[in-house]
Amino acid sequence: MAAPGSKHELATVVHRFGRELMEKQRLNAVQVKALHNIIQCRTASLGGHEEVCEHCHEKRYSYNSCGDRHCPKCQATKQALWVEEVTRLALPIKHYHIIFTVPHALNDVCLWNPTLYYNLLFGAVWRTLHSFGYSEYGVETGAIAVLHSWGQNLSLHPHIHCIVPAAGYSLKGEWKRIGKQKQLFEVHQLSHTFKGKFLDSLRRKLRKMGMPNAFYKEIQQAYKPDWVVFCEGSLASAEHVIRYLGQYTHRVALSNHRILDITPTHVRFMAKDYRDGARQKPVTLAGEEFLRRFCQHIFPKGLMRIRRYGIYHHTTKARMQLQFRTEEAIEPKKAKDKKQKPNTAERVMQLMGFDPGICPKCKKGRMQVVAQLPRIRAPAGMLPLLLLSKLL
Repeated sequence: MAAPGSKHELATVVHRFGRELMEKQRLNAVQVKALHNIIQCRTASLGGHEEVCEHCHEKRYSYNSCGDRHCPKCQATKQALWVEEVTRLALPIKHYHIIFTVPHALNDVCLWNPTLYYNLLFGAVWRTLHSFGYSEYGVETGAIAVLHSWGQNLSLHPHIHCIVPAAGYSLKGEWKRIGKQKQLFEVHQLSHTFKGKFLDSLRRKLRKMGMPNAFYKEIQQAYKPDWVVFCEGSLASAEHVIRYLGQYTHRVALSNHRILDITPTHVRFMAKDYRDGARQKPVTLAGEEFLRRFCQHIFPKGLMRIRRYGIYHHTTKARMQLQFRTEEAIEPKKAKDKKQKPNTAERVMQLMGFDPGICPKCKKGRMQVVAQLPRIRAPAGMLPLLLLSKLL
Protein backbone atom coordinates (compact mmCIF):
# COMPACT_ATOMS: atom_id res chain seq x y z
CA MET A 1 0.00 0.00 0.00
CA ALA A 2 1.27 3.45 -0.86
CA ALA A 3 2.55 5.51 2.00
CA PRO A 4 0.83 8.80 2.84
CA GLY A 5 3.96 10.64 1.74
CA SER A 6 4.09 9.04 -1.70
CA LYS A 7 6.12 11.02 -4.22
CA HIS A 8 3.89 10.02 -7.13
CA GLU A 9 1.23 12.52 -8.13
CA LEU A 10 -1.63 12.76 -10.57
CA ALA A 11 0.06 15.83 -12.04
CA THR A 12 2.95 13.61 -13.12
CA VAL A 13 0.53 11.27 -14.90
CA VAL A 14 -0.99 14.24 -16.76
CA HIS A 15 2.45 15.52 -17.74
CA ARG A 16 3.57 12.12 -19.00
CA PHE A 17 0.46 10.83 -20.79
CA GLY A 18 -1.68 13.91 -21.41
CA ARG A 19 -0.39 14.59 -24.91
CA GLU A 20 -0.98 10.98 -25.98
CA LEU A 21 -4.57 11.12 -24.69
CA MET A 22 -5.34 14.46 -26.36
CA GLU A 23 -4.01 13.24 -29.70
CA LYS A 24 -6.25 10.15 -29.64
CA GLN A 25 -9.37 11.43 -27.90
CA ARG A 26 -11.27 14.70 -27.98
CA LEU A 27 -11.63 16.21 -24.52
CA ASN A 28 -14.29 18.78 -23.66
CA ALA A 29 -13.44 22.23 -22.32
CA VAL A 30 -14.05 21.31 -18.66
CA GLN A 31 -11.75 18.28 -18.89
CA VAL A 32 -8.98 20.31 -20.52
CA LYS A 33 -9.28 23.03 -17.88
CA ALA A 34 -9.19 20.50 -15.03
CA LEU A 35 -6.03 18.83 -16.38
CA HIS A 36 -4.44 22.25 -16.90
CA ASN A 37 -5.23 23.23 -13.30
CA ILE A 38 -3.90 19.96 -11.90
CA ILE A 39 -0.46 20.35 -13.45
CA GLN A 40 -0.24 24.00 -12.32
CA CYS A 41 -1.39 23.43 -8.73
CA ARG A 42 1.13 24.62 -6.13
CA THR A 43 3.71 25.59 -8.70
CA ALA A 44 5.29 28.94 -9.53
CA SER A 45 2.81 29.32 -12.39
CA LEU A 46 0.06 30.29 -9.94
CA GLY A 47 2.21 32.60 -7.84
CA GLY A 48 2.49 32.56 -4.07
CA HIS A 49 4.56 34.17 -1.37
CA GLU A 50 7.95 34.08 0.35
CA GLU A 51 7.96 33.45 4.11
CA VAL A 52 10.68 33.85 6.75
CA CYS A 53 10.65 32.43 10.29
CA GLU A 54 10.75 35.19 12.90
CA HIS A 55 12.85 32.96 15.19
CA CYS A 56 15.43 31.02 13.12
CA HIS A 57 15.05 32.99 9.85
CA GLU A 58 14.30 29.84 7.85
CA LYS A 59 13.06 30.81 4.38
CA ARG A 60 10.14 29.05 2.65
CA TYR A 61 8.31 29.54 -0.64
CA SER A 62 4.62 28.69 -0.72
CA TYR A 63 2.76 28.47 -4.01
CA ASN A 64 -0.96 28.90 -4.50
CA SER A 65 -3.40 26.03 -5.03
CA CYS A 66 -5.54 25.78 -8.14
CA GLY A 67 -8.77 25.19 -6.19
CA ASP A 68 -10.16 22.84 -8.84
CA ARG A 69 -12.61 20.32 -7.37
CA HIS A 70 -10.94 17.51 -9.32
CA CYS A 71 -7.46 18.23 -7.97
CA PRO A 72 -6.34 15.80 -5.22
CA LYS A 73 -4.23 18.50 -3.53
CA CYS A 74 -7.06 20.99 -2.96
CA GLN A 75 -9.80 19.09 -1.13
CA ALA A 76 -8.66 18.43 2.46
CA THR A 77 -9.44 21.90 3.82
CA LYS A 78 -12.79 22.13 2.01
CA GLN A 79 -13.75 18.72 3.37
CA ALA A 80 -12.90 19.64 6.97
CA LEU A 81 -14.87 22.90 6.80
CA TRP A 82 -17.85 21.12 5.21
CA VAL A 83 -17.93 18.47 7.95
CA GLU A 84 -17.83 21.16 10.63
CA GLU A 85 -20.69 23.12 9.05
CA VAL A 86 -22.97 20.12 8.47
CA THR A 87 -22.30 18.75 11.95
CA ARG A 88 -23.27 22.10 13.42
CA LEU A 89 -26.60 22.20 11.59
CA ALA A 90 -27.60 18.51 11.61
CA LEU A 91 -30.24 17.03 13.88
CA PRO A 92 -28.51 15.63 16.99
CA ILE A 93 -29.86 12.12 16.42
CA LYS A 94 -28.99 8.84 14.75
CA HIS A 95 -28.52 8.91 10.97
CA TYR A 96 -28.62 6.21 8.31
CA HIS A 97 -26.14 5.82 5.47
CA ILE A 98 -27.89 4.77 2.22
CA ILE A 99 -26.18 4.19 -1.14
CA PHE A 100 -28.08 4.13 -4.45
CA THR A 101 -26.31 2.54 -7.43
CA VAL A 102 -27.17 2.29 -11.12
CA PRO A 103 -26.34 -0.72 -13.35
CA HIS A 104 -23.52 -0.41 -15.88
CA ALA A 105 -25.98 -0.98 -18.72
CA LEU A 106 -26.78 2.75 -18.58
CA ASN A 107 -23.17 3.98 -18.70
CA ASP A 108 -23.51 5.00 -22.35
CA VAL A 109 -26.35 7.33 -21.38
CA CYS A 110 -24.15 8.87 -18.69
CA LEU A 111 -21.28 9.44 -21.13
CA TRP A 112 -23.67 10.93 -23.72
CA ASN A 113 -25.08 13.60 -21.38
CA PRO A 114 -23.59 13.59 -17.85
CA THR A 115 -25.53 16.64 -16.65
CA LEU A 116 -28.87 15.15 -17.66
CA TYR A 117 -27.99 11.74 -16.23
CA TYR A 118 -26.77 12.98 -12.85
CA ASN A 119 -29.67 15.38 -12.37
CA LEU A 120 -32.14 12.57 -13.09
CA LEU A 121 -30.23 10.35 -10.67
CA PHE A 122 -30.43 12.91 -7.85
CA GLY A 123 -34.13 13.45 -8.57
CA ALA A 124 -34.97 9.73 -8.50
CA VAL A 125 -33.06 9.23 -5.24
CA TRP A 126 -34.85 12.04 -3.42
CA ARG A 127 -38.31 11.20 -4.78
CA THR A 128 -37.79 7.64 -3.54
CA LEU A 129 -36.74 8.71 -0.05
CA HIS A 130 -39.45 11.38 0.11
CA SER A 131 -42.23 8.99 -0.86
CA PHE A 132 -41.08 6.34 1.63
CA GLY A 133 -40.95 8.93 4.39
CA TYR A 134 -44.64 9.71 3.94
CA SER A 135 -45.87 6.21 3.06
CA GLU A 136 -44.01 4.43 5.88
CA TYR A 137 -44.03 7.01 8.67
CA GLY A 138 -46.17 9.97 7.55
CA VAL A 139 -43.33 12.49 7.87
CA GLU A 140 -41.30 14.93 5.83
CA THR A 141 -37.81 13.53 6.03
CA GLY A 142 -34.54 14.88 4.68
CA ALA A 143 -31.22 13.86 3.20
CA ILE A 144 -27.74 15.06 2.35
CA ALA A 145 -26.71 13.41 -0.93
CA VAL A 146 -23.20 13.13 -2.41
CA LEU A 147 -22.54 11.99 -6.00
CA HIS A 148 -19.71 9.64 -6.94
CA SER A 149 -19.12 8.44 -10.48
CA TRP A 150 -16.20 6.05 -10.05
CA GLY A 151 -15.28 2.58 -8.89
CA GLN A 152 -11.97 1.77 -7.21
CA ASN A 153 -10.34 0.90 -10.53
CA LEU A 154 -11.52 4.21 -12.07
CA SER A 155 -14.33 2.50 -14.01
CA LEU A 156 -17.55 4.44 -14.56
CA HIS A 157 -19.81 3.55 -11.63
CA PRO A 158 -22.34 6.31 -10.80
CA HIS A 159 -23.82 6.10 -7.30
CA ILE A 160 -25.08 8.44 -4.61
CA HIS A 161 -24.26 8.36 -0.91
CA CYS A 162 -26.99 9.71 1.38
CA ILE A 163 -27.26 10.35 5.09
CA VAL A 164 -30.85 10.41 6.32
CA PRO A 165 -31.87 11.38 9.87
CA ALA A 166 -33.90 8.94 11.97
CA ALA A 167 -36.60 11.58 12.41
CA GLY A 168 -39.08 13.56 10.37
CA TYR A 169 -41.68 16.29 10.68
CA SER A 170 -45.20 14.89 10.76
CA LEU A 171 -48.39 16.26 9.22
CA LYS A 172 -49.48 17.16 12.75
CA GLY A 173 -46.54 19.53 13.05
CA GLU A 174 -44.54 17.36 15.42
CA TRP A 175 -41.13 15.71 15.34
CA LYS A 176 -41.32 11.94 15.02
CA ARG A 177 -38.66 9.26 15.35
CA ILE A 178 -38.45 6.88 12.40
CA GLY A 179 -36.50 3.81 11.35
CA LYS A 180 -35.52 0.47 12.77
CA GLN A 181 -32.28 -0.73 14.33
CA LYS A 182 -30.59 -1.94 11.13
CA GLN A 183 -32.30 -0.01 8.36
CA LEU A 184 -34.51 2.95 7.74
CA PHE A 185 -36.56 1.43 4.91
CA GLU A 186 -36.74 -2.05 3.43
CA VAL A 187 -33.94 -2.11 0.85
CA HIS A 188 -35.69 -4.36 -1.69
CA GLN A 189 -38.65 -2.00 -1.80
CA LEU A 190 -36.30 0.99 -2.05
CA SER A 191 -34.46 -0.67 -4.93
CA HIS A 192 -37.64 -1.48 -6.86
CA THR A 193 -39.07 2.02 -6.42
CA PHE A 194 -35.78 3.74 -7.24
CA LYS A 195 -35.39 1.74 -10.46
CA GLY A 196 -38.90 2.57 -11.59
CA LYS A 197 -38.59 6.29 -10.86
CA PHE A 198 -35.20 6.67 -12.54
CA LEU A 199 -36.01 4.76 -15.72
CA ASP A 200 -39.40 6.42 -16.03
CA SER A 201 -37.86 9.89 -15.70
CA LEU A 202 -35.15 8.99 -18.23
CA ARG A 203 -37.69 7.77 -20.81
CA ARG A 204 -39.85 10.86 -20.28
CA LYS A 205 -36.85 13.14 -20.72
CA LEU A 206 -35.78 11.42 -23.94
CA ARG A 207 -39.31 11.71 -25.36
CA LYS A 208 -39.38 15.40 -24.45
CA MET A 209 -36.09 15.85 -26.31
CA GLY A 210 -37.58 14.21 -29.40
CA MET A 211 -35.56 11.01 -28.98
CA PRO A 212 -38.13 8.41 -27.82
CA ASN A 213 -36.17 5.44 -29.18
CA ALA A 214 -32.72 6.55 -28.05
CA PHE A 215 -30.89 4.03 -25.83
CA TYR A 216 -33.83 1.62 -26.11
CA LYS A 217 -31.63 -1.49 -25.72
CA GLU A 218 -29.75 -0.06 -22.74
CA ILE A 219 -32.95 0.90 -20.93
CA GLN A 220 -34.57 -2.48 -21.54
CA GLN A 221 -31.45 -4.21 -20.29
CA ALA A 222 -31.46 -2.05 -17.15
CA TYR A 223 -35.01 -3.19 -16.30
CA LYS A 224 -33.92 -6.83 -15.92
CA PRO A 225 -31.63 -6.93 -12.85
CA ASP A 226 -32.41 -5.88 -9.29
CA TRP A 227 -30.73 -2.56 -8.60
CA VAL A 228 -28.41 -2.38 -5.61
CA VAL A 229 -29.40 -0.16 -2.70
CA PHE A 230 -27.37 -0.45 0.49
CA CYS A 231 -28.69 0.80 3.83
CA GLU A 232 -26.47 0.92 6.88
CA GLY A 233 -27.90 1.77 10.27
CA SER A 234 -25.74 3.65 12.74
CA LEU A 235 -25.78 3.61 16.51
CA ALA A 236 -23.23 6.42 16.64
CA SER A 237 -23.86 10.14 16.93
CA ALA A 238 -24.78 12.42 14.05
CA GLU A 239 -21.24 13.82 14.13
CA HIS A 240 -19.76 10.33 13.63
CA VAL A 241 -21.96 9.62 10.60
CA ILE A 242 -21.32 13.03 9.05
CA ARG A 243 -17.57 12.63 9.47
CA TYR A 244 -17.88 9.23 7.81
CA LEU A 245 -19.75 10.77 4.88
CA GLY A 246 -17.17 13.55 4.85
CA GLN A 247 -14.70 11.02 3.51
CA TYR A 248 -16.77 11.00 0.30
CA THR A 249 -17.79 14.64 -0.11
CA HIS A 250 -14.69 16.22 -1.61
CA ARG A 251 -12.94 13.07 -2.75
CA VAL A 252 -11.63 12.94 -6.31
CA ALA A 253 -11.57 9.84 -8.49
CA LEU A 254 -8.07 8.96 -7.34
CA SER A 255 -5.92 10.56 -4.64
CA ASN A 256 -2.15 10.87 -4.89
CA HIS A 257 -1.39 8.46 -2.04
CA ARG A 258 -2.97 5.56 -3.97
CA ILE A 259 -0.46 5.87 -6.84
CA LEU A 260 2.31 3.30 -6.37
CA ASP A 261 4.42 3.81 -9.47
CA ILE A 262 4.52 5.69 -12.77
CA THR A 263 6.58 4.13 -15.55
CA PRO A 264 7.13 5.49 -19.08
CA THR A 265 4.13 3.43 -20.23
CA HIS A 266 1.97 2.45 -17.25
CA VAL A 267 0.49 3.63 -13.94
CA ARG A 268 0.25 1.30 -10.94
CA PHE A 269 -2.14 2.14 -8.11
CA MET A 270 -3.98 0.57 -5.17
CA ALA A 271 -7.66 -0.33 -5.35
CA LYS A 272 -10.11 -2.25 -3.18
CA ASP A 273 -11.40 -5.49 -4.65
CA TYR A 274 -14.96 -5.73 -3.34
CA ARG A 275 -15.33 -9.20 -4.84
CA ASP A 276 -12.60 -10.34 -2.48
CA GLY A 277 -13.69 -8.79 0.80
CA ALA A 278 -12.56 -5.25 -0.12
CA ARG A 279 -8.90 -6.28 0.02
CA GLN A 280 -6.37 -3.74 -1.22
CA LYS A 281 -4.73 -4.90 -4.44
CA PRO A 282 -2.44 -3.21 -6.98
CA VAL A 283 -3.92 -2.39 -10.40
CA THR A 284 -1.83 -1.58 -13.47
CA LEU A 285 -3.20 0.40 -16.41
CA ALA A 286 -1.60 1.85 -19.53
CA GLY A 287 -0.94 5.54 -18.90
CA GLU A 288 -3.35 6.75 -21.59
CA GLU A 289 -6.10 4.41 -20.36
CA PHE A 290 -5.58 5.57 -16.77
CA LEU A 291 -5.95 9.20 -17.79
CA ARG A 292 -8.94 8.43 -20.04
CA ARG A 293 -10.73 6.80 -17.13
CA PHE A 294 -9.90 9.71 -14.84
CA CYS A 295 -11.34 12.19 -17.34
CA GLN A 296 -14.67 10.33 -17.26
CA HIS A 297 -15.03 11.55 -13.67
CA ILE A 298 -14.46 15.25 -14.36
CA PHE A 299 -17.94 16.61 -13.75
CA PRO A 300 -19.69 19.12 -16.03
CA LYS A 301 -19.40 22.78 -15.17
CA GLY A 302 -21.99 23.92 -12.64
CA LEU A 303 -23.06 20.42 -11.59
CA MET A 304 -23.63 20.28 -7.82
CA ARG A 305 -22.19 17.06 -6.36
CA ILE A 306 -23.54 17.71 -2.85
CA ARG A 307 -27.25 18.42 -2.43
CA ARG A 308 -29.61 18.82 0.52
CA TYR A 309 -33.23 17.76 0.50
CA GLY A 310 -36.32 17.94 2.65
CA ILE A 311 -35.82 19.17 6.20
CA TYR A 312 -32.12 19.67 5.46
CA HIS A 313 -32.84 22.07 2.59
CA HIS A 314 -32.99 25.72 3.61
CA THR A 315 -36.15 26.42 1.58
CA THR A 316 -38.10 23.56 3.18
CA LYS A 317 -36.85 24.53 6.64
CA ALA A 318 -38.00 28.12 6.12
CA ARG A 319 -41.39 27.08 4.68
CA MET A 320 -42.09 24.66 7.53
CA GLN A 321 -40.52 27.04 10.09
CA LEU A 322 -38.24 24.32 11.41
CA GLN A 323 -35.67 25.00 14.10
CA PHE A 324 -33.11 22.39 15.11
CA ARG A 325 -31.86 22.27 18.68
CA THR A 326 -28.28 22.80 17.58
CA GLU A 327 -29.27 26.06 15.90
CA GLU A 328 -31.15 27.31 18.95
CA ALA A 329 -27.98 27.07 20.99
CA ILE A 330 -25.81 28.70 18.34
CA GLU A 331 -27.86 31.59 16.97
CA PRO A 332 -28.19 33.66 20.20
CA LYS A 333 -24.46 33.33 20.77
CA LYS A 334 -23.71 34.54 17.25
CA ALA A 335 -26.08 37.47 17.65
CA LYS A 336 -24.40 38.59 20.90
CA ASP A 337 -20.89 38.66 19.58
CA LYS A 338 -20.17 38.12 15.92
CA LYS A 339 -16.48 38.84 16.49
CA GLN A 340 -16.07 35.57 18.39
CA LYS A 341 -16.42 33.53 15.18
CA PRO A 342 -12.94 32.33 14.17
CA ASN A 343 -11.63 33.20 10.74
CA THR A 344 -10.93 30.57 8.10
CA ALA A 345 -7.27 30.14 9.06
CA GLU A 346 -8.16 29.57 12.73
CA ARG A 347 -10.90 27.09 11.82
CA VAL A 348 -8.52 25.15 9.55
CA MET A 349 -5.95 25.02 12.36
CA GLN A 350 -8.55 23.66 14.80
CA LEU A 351 -9.96 21.11 12.36
CA MET A 352 -6.71 19.85 10.86
CA GLY A 353 -4.96 19.55 14.23
CA PHE A 354 -1.86 21.58 13.39
CA ASP A 355 -0.80 25.18 12.84
CA PRO A 356 0.56 25.68 9.29
CA GLY A 357 2.05 29.01 10.40
CA ILE A 358 4.61 27.38 12.72
CA CYS A 359 8.15 27.11 11.33
CA PRO A 360 8.75 23.53 10.11
CA LYS A 361 12.44 23.72 11.11
CA CYS A 362 12.65 25.18 14.63
CA LYS A 363 9.01 24.54 15.63
CA LYS A 364 9.11 27.75 17.70
CA GLY A 365 8.77 30.81 15.50
CA ARG A 366 6.03 31.73 13.09
CA MET A 367 6.44 32.16 9.38
CA GLN A 368 5.98 35.76 8.26
CA VAL A 369 5.20 36.76 4.67
CA VAL A 370 7.93 39.05 3.34
CA ALA A 371 7.21 39.07 -0.41
CA GLN A 372 4.46 38.20 -2.86
CA LEU A 373 5.31 36.04 -5.85
CA PRO A 374 3.32 37.11 -8.92
CA ARG A 375 1.45 34.64 -11.04
CA ILE A 376 3.15 33.73 -14.30
CA ARG A 377 0.86 34.97 -17.04
CA ALA A 378 0.34 32.48 -19.83
CA PRO A 379 0.57 33.69 -23.44
CA ALA A 380 -2.69 34.37 -25.20
CA GLY A 381 -4.12 31.33 -26.91
CA MET A 382 -6.58 28.51 -26.69
CA LEU A 383 -6.49 26.44 -23.50
CA PRO A 384 -5.90 23.09 -25.27
CA LEU A 385 -2.81 24.56 -26.92
CA LEU A 386 -1.60 25.96 -23.60
CA LEU A 387 -2.04 22.55 -21.99
CA LEU A 388 -0.21 20.77 -24.81
CA SER A 389 2.67 23.22 -24.53
CA LYS A 390 3.24 22.08 -20.94
CA LEU A 391 3.07 18.34 -21.58
CA LEU A 392 5.95 16.02 -22.39
